Amino acid sequence: MTHRLRALLLAALVATPVFAADPPATPAGVVAQAPSSAWQAIPAEDLLIMTIEGGKRIVIQLAPAFSPRHVANIRALAQAHWWDGTSINRVQDNYVVQWGDATEKKPMPPGLSPTSPDDYALSITNRRLAVTPLPYADAYAPTTGFVGGWPVAMDGSAAWLPHCYGYVGVGRNLSPDAGTGAELYTVIGQAPRQLDRNIAVVGRIIDGMSSLSSLPRGSGDLGFYTPQEHQVPILSLRLASDLPEAQRPHFQQMDVASPSFADYLRLRANRKDDFYDRPAGGVDLCNAPVPVRLTP
Repeated sequence: MTHRLRALLLAALVATPVFAADPPATPAGVVAQAPSSAWQAIPAEDLLIMTIEGGKRIVIQLAPAFSPRHVANIRALAQAHWWDGTSINRVQDNYVVQWGDATEKKPMPPGLSPTSPDDYALSITNRRLAVTPLPYADAYAPTTGFVGGWPVAMDGSAAWLPHCYGYVGVGRNLSPDAGTGAELYTVIGQAPRQLDRNIAVVGRIIDGMSSLSSLPRGSGDLGFYTPQEHQVPILSLRLASDLPEAQRPHFQQMDVASPSFADYLRLRANRKDDFYDRPAGGVDLCNAPVPVRLTP
């Protein structure tokens, strides 16, 4: 090699910029870097704002496409301020937090829709759903995936929302009673998927979950508070659409048809970064929650 060629090669090496290695991709990183086109606004009429003792706020996203009659009742109850002055009455460890009228005697507002067990799942016999499939076996349904921002379980004739952590269901008595929507609960433990299609699932908590999951457990049967224990008062429960604009929270959910969600889902199932040595090779429906963010 000539002296001139050696000098040129050395100059080229010195001039070549050194780039730091890209950080390992993680689900949180995908969410943080997702473009605005990957997000969809959640309508204000689908947001239920519950304020409990101490001014703590819990935000519930309703699912009218999957539970239309129950959600219609919940909206009517909220607009009637029916939950104001009721309470959280049950906190069962690794199971649910439940709220409503502890006396079960508070009059209902007029015009609530009748419900039945047929409302636990959405008929898809003559309906085409835009499904982002989850290509892993599920113990409770033949197929699973994501539709309109929601995780869904499906068979050939119906689709339903699963009992995942933070999901909200409707309390009921023995079948055929399906509940009105006045008695609600949220899952605070391992997903009790055996409840799927046995109770109406009407939404999910998207903000303030820790205010419920950290409550003292009830010592009565099934975690109900005894008369000696403190039932947490519900100060108000309102639809965001009924609040003044300045008081409305605004949330977005990730578009499940977007490339960002595809990357997020891939990494939930096959994470390999500085912490993870062994990719799982799969993920179940409740361990791939659709990302939701508060909009400034």
